[in-house]
Amino acid sequence: MKKEDVVKQFTTPLDAGAFPLGPYRFYNREYLNILYRTDLESLKKIVPEPLEVKDPLVRFEIMKMPDVTGLGSYTECGQVIPVSFEGEEGDYLHAMYVDSFPAIASGREIAAYPKKLGKPSLYVDSDTLVGLLDYGSLRVATATMGYKHFPLDHSEALKEIVKPNYMLKKMPDYNGYPRICELVRSEITDIKILGAWSGPARLELFAHALAPMADLPVLEVVSASHIITELSLASPTVIYDYLAEK
Repeated sequence: MKKEDVVKQFTTPLDAGAFPLGPYRFYNREYLNILYRTDLESLKKIVPEPLEVKDPLVRFEIMKMPDVTGLGSYTECGQVIPVSFEGEEGDYLHAMYVDSFPAIASGREIAAYPKKLGKPSLYVDSDTLVGLLDYGSLRVATATMGYKHFPLDHSEALKEIVKPNYMLKKMPDYNGYPRICELVRSEITDIKILGAWSGPARLELFAHALAPMADLPVLEVVSASHIITELSLASPTVIYDYLAEK
């Protein structure tokens, strides 16, 4: 392969790339979101400056994505922390556990989504919406919500989904020192709310060394939502370069 053709390739392996070029469109993307109160000092230990934490809140979310252009069908689970950056309110994406390698690779390489392999699931059990996360063979999280108990205003659902997302992009150099260490900003665009509901919810987190969700303990469930959408993700932009200080 000629040098100029090597540069043109999007990802490796060169003859069978790990994922296709986006943008990616998500159809019937389904959210289970549980906002809960946690320990403020625990939050401050893991949220990177210059992001600021104001309230001891975390959003546990499971996203079931049955139809994604180029990536197929997969499910994600993660913890999202409300923060602010230079006065702008947004969400810091702390950790995401995903059951699809193309989704993991594209999320980490193209953007800065903190994805690693896990086994999340979202399904209806009788009258209950159930979200589970397993890491390997062990249970890490169990979330339950009453299925479609109360309609949720679509404008409120939209506010919950379209906040700016802040992520930490880290890539090591060959000597172990970071080649890239940046705080980036992204947001959801071109979104349609197809359905939204609220209801009673509970969340239980289990300690695990490599999926430490329980390090942000559930002290009180504040609210819960079940939202179905169609949307696209915008490319991230760099808002802070940690290496520029060196």
